[in-house]
Amino acid sequence: MSAAKPGKQRVASGVSQLDRLLGGLFIGDNVVWHDDAGSLASVFCLNFIQASQSQNKPIIYVTFDRSPRNLLERLGPLADYPGLTILDCFTWGKGSGSDVFLRFYKDVEAEWPCRIVRVEEPRQVDQVMDALYGIHASMAGDVRFVFESLTGMQDLWGGEDHVLNFYTHSCPRLYELNTIAYWILEKNAHSSRLRAHINQIAQVSIELSIKRGTTSLTILKAERRSLDNLHKPFNYWTKDLTIVFEDEKRSSGKIELGLRLKEVRSKRGLSQTELAKLVGVTPSTISQVESNLIYPSLPALVKMAEVLSVEVSSFFQAKTEMGKRLVFPATEASVVKLSDMPEETIIAKLLTPVDFDAKAEPYLIEIAPEAKLPSHFFIHKGEEIGYVLSGKLQMTVEKAVHKLRSGDVVYLASEMPTQWSNPGPGTAKLLWIKIR
Repeated sequence: MSAAKPGKQRVASGVSQLDRLLGGLFIGDNVVWHDDAGSLASVFCLNFIQASQSQNKPIIYVTFDRSPRNLLERLGPLADYPGLTILDCFTWGKGSGSDVFLRFYKDVEAEWPCRIVRVEEPRQVDQVMDALYGIHASMAGDVRFVFESLTGMQDLWGGEDHVLNFYTHSCPRLYELNTIAYWILEKNAHSSRLRAHINQIAQVSIELSIKRGTTSLTILKAERRSLDNLHKPFNYWTKDLTIVFEDEKRSSGKIELGLRLKEVRSKRGLSQTELAKLVGVTPSTISQVESNLIYPSLPALVKMAEVLSVEVSSFFQAKTEMGKRLVFPATEASVVKLSDMPEETIIAKLLTPVDFDAKAEPYLIEIAPEAKLPSHFFIHKGEEIGYVLSGKLQMTVEKAVHKLRSGDVVYLASEMPTQWSNPGPGTAKLLWIKIR
Protein backbone atom coordinates (compact mmCIF):
# COMPACT_ATOMS: atom_id res chain seq x y z
CA MET A 1 0.00 0.00 0.00
CA SER A 2 1.34 3.41 -0.90
CA ALA A 3 1.90 6.11 1.67
CA ALA A 4 -0.94 8.30 2.85
CA LYS A 5 -2.12 10.97 0.46
CA PRO A 6 -0.62 14.46 0.90
CA GLY A 7 -2.77 16.71 3.05
CA LYS A 8 -4.51 13.90 4.90
CA GLN A 9 -6.08 15.17 8.10
CA ARG A 10 -4.53 14.06 11.39
CA VAL A 11 -6.95 13.09 14.16
CA ALA A 12 -6.70 11.87 17.75
CA SER A 13 -6.88 8.19 18.67
CA GLY A 14 -8.22 9.06 22.12
CA VAL A 15 -4.98 7.91 23.81
CA SER A 16 -2.57 10.84 24.14
CA GLN A 17 0.63 8.83 24.54
CA LEU A 18 -0.22 6.64 21.56
CA ASP A 19 -0.73 9.79 19.47
CA ARG A 20 2.67 11.05 20.57
CA LEU A 21 4.40 7.74 19.78
CA LEU A 22 2.55 7.31 16.50
CA GLY A 23 2.25 10.90 15.36
CA GLY A 24 -1.53 10.67 15.47
CA LEU A 25 -3.90 8.92 13.08
CA PHE A 26 -4.47 10.01 9.50
CA ILE A 27 -7.73 9.81 7.59
CA GLY A 28 -7.29 6.71 5.42
CA ASP A 29 -5.40 4.66 8.04
CA ASN A 30 -6.09 0.97 8.48
CA VAL A 31 -4.77 0.17 11.96
CA VAL A 32 -4.12 -3.49 12.76
CA TRP A 33 -3.85 -4.57 16.40
CA HIS A 34 -1.92 -7.81 16.96
CA ASP A 35 -3.32 -8.79 20.36
CA ASP A 36 -1.17 -11.28 22.27
CA ALA A 37 -3.87 -12.04 24.86
CA GLY A 38 -7.09 -11.49 22.88
CA SER A 39 -8.36 -8.76 25.23
CA LEU A 40 -5.68 -6.05 25.25
CA ALA A 41 -6.93 -4.09 22.23
CA SER A 42 -10.35 -3.48 23.76
CA VAL A 43 -9.43 -0.37 25.78
CA PHE A 44 -7.72 1.24 22.76
CA CYS A 45 -10.84 0.60 20.66
CA LEU A 46 -13.11 2.12 23.31
CA ASN A 47 -10.94 5.25 23.48
CA PHE A 48 -11.02 5.45 19.67
CA ILE A 49 -14.82 5.22 19.72
CA GLN A 50 -15.03 7.90 22.42
CA ALA A 51 -12.75 10.24 20.45
CA SER A 52 -14.77 9.62 17.26
CA GLN A 53 -18.00 10.45 19.07
CA SER A 54 -16.53 13.69 20.41
CA GLN A 55 -15.83 14.65 16.79
CA ASN A 56 -19.41 13.66 15.86
CA LYS A 57 -18.20 11.06 13.37
CA PRO A 58 -20.28 8.07 12.21
CA ILE A 59 -18.99 4.73 13.51
CA ILE A 60 -19.55 1.20 12.20
CA TYR A 61 -18.72 -1.60 14.64
CA VAL A 62 -18.52 -5.02 12.97
CA THR A 63 -18.86 -7.85 15.47
CA PHE A 64 -18.24 -11.53 14.79
CA ASP A 65 -17.38 -12.51 18.37
CA ARG A 66 -20.01 -10.85 20.58
CA SER A 67 -23.79 -10.89 20.62
CA PRO A 68 -25.44 -7.46 20.34
CA ARG A 69 -26.53 -7.62 23.97
CA ASN A 70 -23.02 -8.44 25.15
CA LEU A 71 -21.53 -5.70 22.98
CA LEU A 72 -23.98 -3.06 24.23
CA GLU A 73 -23.08 -3.95 27.82
CA ARG A 74 -19.37 -3.72 26.98
CA LEU A 75 -19.76 -0.34 25.29
CA GLY A 76 -21.85 1.02 28.17
CA PRO A 77 -22.53 4.77 27.74
CA LEU A 78 -20.61 4.74 24.43
CA ALA A 79 -23.51 2.79 22.89
CA ASP A 80 -25.86 5.72 23.57
CA TYR A 81 -24.78 7.48 20.38
CA PRO A 82 -27.07 7.79 17.34
CA GLY A 83 -24.09 7.85 14.99
CA LEU A 84 -23.07 4.31 15.99
CA THR A 85 -24.10 1.36 13.82
CA ILE A 86 -23.45 -2.22 14.94
CA LEU A 87 -23.18 -4.75 12.13
CA ASP A 88 -24.24 -8.03 13.78
CA CYS A 89 -22.38 -10.93 12.15
CA PHE A 90 -22.65 -12.98 15.35
CA THR A 91 -26.34 -13.94 15.71
CA TRP A 92 -26.50 -15.98 12.50
CA GLY A 93 -22.74 -16.69 12.61
CA LYS A 94 -21.26 -18.15 15.79
CA GLY A 95 -24.68 -17.76 17.42
CA SER A 96 -26.16 -20.16 14.82
CA GLY A 97 -29.51 -18.36 14.93
CA SER A 98 -30.21 -19.65 18.43
CA ASP A 99 -33.42 -18.45 20.11
CA VAL A 100 -31.25 -17.21 22.97
CA PHE A 101 -29.72 -14.59 20.68
CA LEU A 102 -32.76 -13.97 18.45
CA ARG A 103 -34.77 -13.08 21.55
CA PHE A 104 -32.72 -9.89 21.79
CA TYR A 105 -34.38 -8.55 18.65
CA LYS A 106 -37.84 -9.38 19.98
CA ASP A 107 -37.38 -8.09 23.52
CA VAL A 108 -35.52 -4.80 23.35
CA GLU A 109 -35.73 -3.38 19.83
CA ALA A 110 -37.49 -0.22 21.03
CA GLU A 111 -34.74 0.36 23.62
CA TRP A 112 -31.72 0.19 21.33
CA PRO A 113 -29.56 3.26 21.96
CA CYS A 114 -27.93 2.93 18.53
CA ARG A 115 -28.62 1.33 15.15
CA ILE A 116 -28.15 -2.46 14.89
CA VAL A 117 -28.13 -4.26 11.53
CA ARG A 118 -28.23 -8.05 11.47
CA VAL A 119 -26.51 -9.95 8.64
CA GLU A 120 -28.66 -12.96 7.82
CA GLU A 121 -25.89 -15.05 6.22
CA PRO A 122 -22.57 -13.87 7.67
CA ARG A 123 -20.90 -17.11 6.54
CA GLN A 124 -21.14 -15.68 3.02
CA VAL A 125 -18.32 -13.16 2.62
CA ASP A 126 -20.17 -11.31 -0.15
CA GLN A 127 -23.18 -10.71 2.11
CA VAL A 128 -20.98 -9.20 4.80
CA MET A 129 -19.31 -6.89 2.27
CA ASP A 130 -22.65 -5.86 0.74
CA ALA A 131 -24.08 -5.04 4.17
CA LEU A 132 -20.93 -3.19 5.22
CA TYR A 133 -20.64 -0.95 2.18
CA GLY A 134 -24.39 -0.51 1.94
CA ILE A 135 -24.36 1.03 5.42
CA HIS A 136 -21.32 3.14 4.60
CA ALA A 137 -23.01 4.51 1.47
CA SER A 138 -25.72 6.04 3.66
CA MET A 139 -23.18 7.98 5.76
CA ALA A 140 -21.43 11.27 5.14
CA GLY A 141 -17.90 12.38 5.99
CA ASP A 142 -15.01 10.27 7.25
CA VAL A 143 -16.51 7.15 8.81
CA ARG A 144 -14.77 5.23 11.60
CA PHE A 145 -14.71 1.40 11.64
CA VAL A 146 -13.95 -1.21 14.29
CA PHE A 147 -13.66 -4.82 13.10
CA GLU A 148 -13.94 -7.35 15.94
CA SER A 149 -12.27 -9.41 14.77
CA LEU A 150 -10.19 -10.99 11.99
CA THR A 151 -9.87 -14.02 14.26
CA GLY A 152 -13.64 -14.30 14.50
CA MET A 153 -13.92 -14.07 10.72
CA GLN A 154 -11.43 -16.90 10.32
CA ASP A 155 -13.32 -19.08 12.78
CA LEU A 156 -16.57 -18.52 10.88
CA TRP A 157 -15.27 -18.65 7.32
CA GLY A 158 -13.05 -21.66 7.90
CA GLY A 159 -9.63 -20.59 6.74
CA GLU A 160 -7.06 -17.84 6.37
CA ASP A 161 -7.56 -17.45 2.61
CA HIS A 162 -11.11 -16.13 3.06
CA VAL A 163 -9.95 -13.69 5.74
CA LEU A 164 -7.04 -12.49 3.66
CA ASN A 165 -9.27 -12.06 0.60
CA PHE A 166 -11.76 -9.96 2.60
CA TYR A 167 -9.02 -7.86 4.19
CA THR A 168 -7.07 -7.43 0.92
CA HIS A 169 -10.16 -6.11 -0.87
CA SER A 170 -11.46 -4.01 2.05
CA CYS A 171 -8.32 -2.11 3.10
CA PRO A 172 -7.67 -0.27 -0.20
CA ARG A 173 -11.39 0.47 -0.50
CA LEU A 174 -11.61 1.88 3.02
CA TYR A 175 -8.48 3.92 2.37
CA GLU A 176 -9.97 5.51 -0.74
CA LEU A 177 -13.27 6.16 1.09
CA ASN A 178 -11.41 8.35 3.64
CA THR A 179 -12.13 6.21 6.67
CA ILE A 180 -10.15 5.13 9.71
CA ALA A 181 -10.45 1.43 10.54
CA TYR A 182 -9.31 -0.59 13.54
CA TRP A 183 -8.74 -4.28 12.83
CA ILE A 184 -8.19 -6.69 15.73
CA LEU A 185 -6.59 -10.12 15.53
CA GLU A 186 -5.37 -12.55 18.13
CA LYS A 187 -1.72 -12.91 17.29
CA ASN A 188 -1.33 -16.56 18.26
CA ALA A 189 -4.42 -17.65 16.33
CA HIS A 190 -2.91 -16.86 12.93
CA SER A 191 0.06 -17.97 10.89
CA SER A 192 3.09 -15.75 10.36
CA ARG A 193 2.19 -15.75 6.65
CA LEU A 194 -1.19 -14.15 7.27
CA ARG A 195 0.22 -11.62 9.72
CA ALA A 196 2.92 -10.63 7.24
CA HIS A 197 0.37 -10.11 4.44
CA ILE A 198 -1.84 -8.02 6.71
CA ASN A 199 1.06 -5.84 7.86
CA GLN A 200 2.12 -5.27 4.28
CA ILE A 201 -1.27 -3.80 3.36
CA ALA A 202 -2.01 -1.85 6.56
CA GLN A 203 -0.86 1.72 7.07
CA VAL A 204 -0.34 1.14 10.81
CA SER A 205 0.45 -2.09 12.65
CA ILE A 206 0.70 -2.34 16.44
CA GLU A 207 1.51 -5.31 18.67
CA LEU A 208 0.12 -5.62 22.20
CA SER A 209 1.72 -8.20 24.46
CA ILE A 210 1.79 -9.25 28.09
CA LYS A 211 4.82 -10.73 29.83
CA ARG A 212 5.09 -11.47 33.54
CA GLY A 213 2.01 -9.42 34.22
CA THR A 214 3.23 -6.31 32.35
CA THR A 215 1.50 -5.11 29.20
CA SER A 216 3.46 -3.43 26.42
CA LEU A 217 2.80 -1.77 23.06
CA THR A 218 5.13 -1.98 20.05
CA ILE A 219 4.62 -0.08 16.79
CA LEU A 220 5.55 -2.44 13.95
CA LYS A 221 4.68 -0.16 11.06
CA ALA A 222 3.53 3.45 10.58
CA GLU A 223 3.40 4.86 7.05
CA ARG A 224 4.07 8.54 6.34
CA ARG A 225 5.67 9.04 9.72
CA SER A 226 9.32 9.39 10.64
CA LEU A 227 9.51 7.50 13.90
CA ASP A 228 12.51 6.66 16.04
CA ASN A 229 10.51 4.29 18.22
CA LEU A 230 9.53 1.56 15.73
CA HIS A 231 9.92 -1.97 17.14
CA LYS A 232 10.53 -0.62 20.66
CA PRO A 233 8.20 -1.94 23.41
CA PHE A 234 6.51 0.63 25.66
CA ASN A 235 5.02 -0.65 28.91
CA TYR A 236 1.61 0.64 29.93
CA TRP A 237 -1.17 0.12 32.48
CA THR A 238 -4.93 0.55 32.21
CA LYS A 239 -7.73 1.48 34.56
CA ASP A 240 -11.23 1.64 33.08
CA LEU A 241 -10.67 3.78 29.93
CA THR A 242 -7.49 5.43 31.17
CA ILE A 243 -4.18 4.22 29.70
CA VAL A 244 -0.92 5.30 31.34
CA PHE A 245 2.48 4.53 29.85
CA GLU A 246 5.56 3.84 31.96
CA ASP A 247 7.49 6.89 30.77
CA GLU A 248 4.56 9.08 31.85
CA LYS A 249 4.87 7.73 35.39
CA ARG A 250 8.64 8.20 35.39
CA SER A 251 8.60 11.74 34.00
CA SER A 252 10.29 14.09 36.39
CA GLY A 253 8.20 17.14 37.09
CA LYS A 254 6.46 17.07 33.71
CA ILE A 255 2.70 16.90 34.05
CA GLU A 256 0.62 15.90 31.05
CA LEU A 257 -2.32 18.28 30.86
CA GLY A 258 -4.40 16.07 28.57
CA LEU A 259 -4.17 13.02 30.82
CA ARG A 260 -4.98 15.04 33.95
CA LEU A 261 -7.97 16.70 32.27
CA LYS A 262 -9.32 13.32 31.17
CA GLU A 263 -8.94 11.88 34.69
CA VAL A 264 -10.76 14.80 36.33
CA ARG A 265 -13.51 14.87 33.70
CA SER A 266 -14.11 11.13 34.06
CA LYS A 267 -14.38 11.45 37.84
CA ARG A 268 -17.06 14.09 37.43
CA GLY A 269 -18.95 11.72 35.14
CA LEU A 270 -18.95 14.12 32.19
CA SER A 271 -18.51 13.11 28.57
CA GLN A 272 -16.26 15.13 26.28
CA THR A 273 -19.37 16.55 24.61
CA GLU A 274 -20.90 17.62 27.93
CA LEU A 275 -17.71 19.29 29.11
CA ALA A 276 -17.32 21.06 25.76
CA LYS A 277 -20.84 22.49 26.04
CA LEU A 278 -20.22 23.78 29.57
CA VAL A 279 -16.87 25.31 28.62
CA GLY A 280 -18.10 26.80 25.35
CA VAL A 281 -15.81 24.92 22.94
CA THR A 282 -16.33 22.09 20.48
CA PRO A 283 -16.14 18.41 21.53
CA SER A 284 -13.28 18.04 19.05
CA THR A 285 -11.32 20.65 21.02
CA ILE A 286 -11.68 18.66 24.26
CA SER A 287 -10.65 15.49 22.44
CA GLN A 288 -7.55 17.12 20.99
CA VAL A 289 -6.58 18.68 24.35
CA GLU A 290 -6.90 15.29 26.09
CA SER A 291 -4.81 13.72 23.34
CA ASN A 292 -2.17 16.47 23.76
CA LEU A 293 -2.52 17.49 20.13
CA ILE A 294 -3.34 21.07 21.13
CA TYR A 295 -3.26 23.19 24.29
CA PRO A 296 -6.31 25.18 25.41
CA SER A 297 -6.35 28.96 25.58
CA LEU A 298 -5.98 30.44 29.06
CA PRO A 299 -9.68 31.50 29.26
CA ALA A 300 -10.75 27.97 28.21
CA LEU A 301 -8.39 26.41 30.78
CA VAL A 302 -9.81 28.64 33.53
CA LYS A 303 -13.36 27.72 32.49
CA MET A 304 -12.51 24.00 32.50
CA ALA A 305 -11.20 24.30 36.05
CA GLU A 306 -14.33 26.19 37.10
CA VAL A 307 -16.69 23.62 35.54
CA LEU A 308 -14.77 20.69 37.05
CA SER A 309 -14.53 22.37 40.50
CA VAL A 310 -10.74 22.30 40.68
CA GLU A 311 -7.95 24.85 40.81
CA VAL A 312 -6.16 25.54 37.52
CA SER A 313 -2.93 24.49 39.25
CA SER A 314 -4.30 20.97 39.76
CA PHE A 315 -3.89 20.33 36.02
CA PHE A 316 -0.15 20.79 36.51
CA GLN A 317 0.37 19.74 40.14
CA ALA A 318 2.04 16.39 40.83
CA LYS A 319 -0.22 13.82 42.49
CA THR A 320 2.29 13.24 45.26
CA GLU A 321 1.73 16.82 46.40
CA MET A 322 -2.03 16.27 46.57
CA GLY A 323 -1.48 13.01 48.43
CA LYS A 324 0.14 14.79 51.42
CA ARG A 325 -3.20 16.27 52.51
CA LEU A 326 -4.96 14.70 55.51
CA VAL A 327 -8.17 16.69 55.92
CA PHE A 328 -10.68 17.80 53.28
CA PRO A 329 -13.37 20.36 54.18
CA ALA A 330 -16.98 19.64 53.20
CA THR A 331 -16.82 22.59 50.81
CA GLU A 332 -14.41 20.64 48.57
CA ALA A 333 -16.97 17.88 47.90
CA SER A 334 -18.56 18.02 44.45
CA VAL A 335 -21.63 16.60 42.77
CA VAL A 336 -20.80 14.05 40.06
CA LYS A 337 -22.96 12.90 37.19
CA LEU A 338 -23.83 9.19 37.00
CA SER A 339 -24.22 7.79 33.49
CA ASP A 340 -27.74 6.78 32.44
CA MET A 341 -29.22 7.74 35.83
CA PRO A 342 -32.21 10.12 35.96
CA GLU A 343 -31.00 13.19 37.87
CA GLU A 344 -34.30 13.52 39.74
CA THR A 345 -33.91 10.06 41.33
CA ILE A 346 -30.30 10.06 42.54
CA ILE A 347 -27.65 12.52 43.70
CA ALA A 348 -24.01 11.47 44.08
CA LYS A 349 -21.36 13.63 45.71
CA LEU A 350 -17.64 12.84 45.69
CA LEU A 351 -16.44 13.71 49.20
CA THR A 352 -12.78 14.27 48.33
CA PRO A 353 -11.56 16.77 45.70
CA VAL A 354 -11.93 15.60 42.12
CA ASP A 355 -8.19 16.02 41.55
CA PHE A 356 -7.21 13.97 44.62
CA ASP A 357 -5.64 10.64 43.67
CA ALA A 358 -6.23 7.88 46.24
CA LYS A 359 -6.86 4.14 46.38
CA ALA A 360 -10.36 4.76 47.75
CA GLU A 361 -13.02 7.20 46.53
CA PRO A 362 -15.80 8.04 49.05
CA TYR A 363 -19.24 9.14 47.82
CA LEU A 364 -22.42 10.28 49.51
CA ILE A 365 -25.35 8.88 47.53
CA GLU A 366 -28.98 9.95 48.00
CA ILE A 367 -31.81 7.99 46.36
CA ALA A 368 -35.24 9.62 46.13
CA PRO A 369 -38.37 8.01 47.64
CA GLU A 370 -39.99 5.29 45.47
CA ALA A 371 -37.18 5.62 42.93
CA LYS A 372 -36.00 2.67 40.83
CA LEU A 373 -32.53 2.70 39.29
CA PRO A 374 -32.05 0.42 36.23
CA SER A 375 -28.39 -0.35 36.97
CA HIS A 376 -25.55 0.11 39.43
CA PHE A 377 -24.17 3.55 40.26
CA PHE A 378 -20.72 2.92 38.77
CA ILE A 379 -18.95 0.84 36.14
CA HIS A 380 -16.05 -0.26 38.30
CA LYS A 381 -13.72 -3.28 38.21
CA GLY A 382 -12.49 -3.03 41.80
CA GLU A 383 -14.06 -3.67 45.19
CA GLU A 384 -16.85 -1.49 46.60
CA ILE A 385 -18.19 -1.00 50.12
CA GLY A 386 -21.42 0.74 51.08
CA TYR A 387 -22.91 1.79 54.43
CA VAL A 388 -26.59 2.70 54.71
CA LEU A 389 -26.77 5.95 56.64
CA SER A 390 -30.55 6.26 56.63
CA GLY A 391 -33.67 4.91 54.94
CA LYS A 392 -34.42 1.58 53.28
CA LEU A 393 -33.17 0.13 50.01
CA GLN A 394 -33.53 -2.94 47.84
CA MET A 395 -30.55 -4.18 45.81
CA THR A 396 -30.92 -6.81 43.07
CA VAL A 397 -27.90 -8.99 42.29
CA GLU A 398 -28.30 -11.95 39.90
CA LYS A 399 -32.10 -12.03 40.42
CA ALA A 400 -31.71 -12.10 44.21
CA VAL A 401 -33.26 -9.12 46.01
CA HIS A 402 -31.41 -7.92 49.13
CA LYS A 403 -33.24 -5.66 51.58
CA LEU A 404 -31.10 -3.03 53.30
CA ARG A 405 -31.80 -0.70 56.18
CA SER A 406 -29.93 1.89 58.23
CA GLY A 407 -26.65 0.49 59.59
CA ASP A 408 -26.31 -2.31 57.02
CA VAL A 409 -23.06 -2.75 55.08
CA VAL A 410 -22.73 -3.85 51.43
CA TYR A 411 -19.52 -5.40 50.11
CA LEU A 412 -19.06 -6.06 46.38
CA ALA A 413 -15.97 -7.94 45.22
CA SER A 414 -16.84 -8.45 41.55
CA GLU A 415 -20.65 -8.56 41.66
CA MET A 416 -22.63 -5.87 39.83
CA PRO A 417 -26.14 -4.95 41.03
CA THR A 418 -28.68 -4.82 38.22
CA GLN A 419 -31.19 -2.67 40.07
CA TRP A 420 -31.58 -0.42 43.10
CA SER A 421 -34.87 0.80 44.51
CA ASN A 422 -36.06 2.87 47.44
CA PRO A 423 -39.41 1.50 48.68
CA GLY A 424 -39.63 3.93 51.57
CA PRO A 425 -41.35 7.30 51.87
CA GLY A 426 -38.09 9.11 52.64
CA THR A 427 -34.77 9.69 50.93
CA ALA A 428 -32.24 6.87 51.44
CA LYS A 429 -28.62 7.86 52.06
CA LEU A 430 -25.51 5.75 51.45
CA LEU A 431 -21.83 6.21 52.15
CA TRP A 432 -20.24 4.42 49.19
CA ILE A 433 -16.54 3.71 48.71
CA LYS A 434 -14.87 2.59 45.49
CA ILE A 435 -11.55 0.78 46.02
CA ARG A 436 -8.95 0.26 43.32
